[in-house]
Amino acid sequence: MSAASFRVLLAVALLSASLPAQAGERDQLNACQAMVERTTQSPKSAESDTPEIARCRQIIKEWTLRDSRMNVDEKGQPLR
Repeated sequence: MSAASFRVLLAVALLSASLPAQAGERDQLNACQAMVERTTQSPKSAESDTPEIARCRQIIKEWTLRDSRMNVDEKGQPLR
């Protein structure tokens, strides 16, 4: 194996290892809520509104709207 092909193979392995695993929708919501919570607690939160944070805020907004239309919770139990 040549050094160039080894570097390409190493780069592909690193990229595939660094990609996040596809989590369930509820897990994604929980991760986004934690991320947004951490950014709001930092003193420079207004400056750190990255596209990832904006995407998380959108996910939280969509879940809020979706939950308001549901008549059961995530475990299938009727809402009271």
